Amino acid sequence: MPSDTRKTILVIEDEDNIAIALDFLLGREGYAHERIATGAGAVERIRSLRPDLVLLDIMLPEVSGYEICQQVREDTGLAGVRILMMTARGSAVERRKGLAMGADGFISKPFDLKELRTEVRRILEPGTAPAGDAG
Repeated sequence: MPSDTRKTILVIEDEDNIAIALDFLLGREGYAHERIATGAGAVERIRSLRPDLVLLDIMLPEVSGYEICQQVREDTGLAGVRILMMTARGSAVERRKGLAMGADGFISKPFDLKELRTEVRRILEPGTAPAGDAG
């Protein structure tokens, strides 16, 4: 049996205050995780790390989250990587665009940590209802 069966999450987020909150939440939930703060080099890091989930900000320096999502979805070797997009511009148009590009979920900032935890679990553990949910 492998010694570490934790899910791995790559956070691509340029805002330090949000990254700190995500670090706290993901650590508390028991996920292995790391962060990069720019879109440059993100796809290469995803290829080398092979995370179970990428928490992907849309508005990043150098390369946008949309471009990263599109590149990941075009790479058949990364088919198993799930993507949860995060943005302060949480309009219905933004949400549809992200999902159309292949994101597995979309969450608007500022987000409630409970809402984020629920979305992460939904994507990483399909079929399991989060604690406290009635269905």
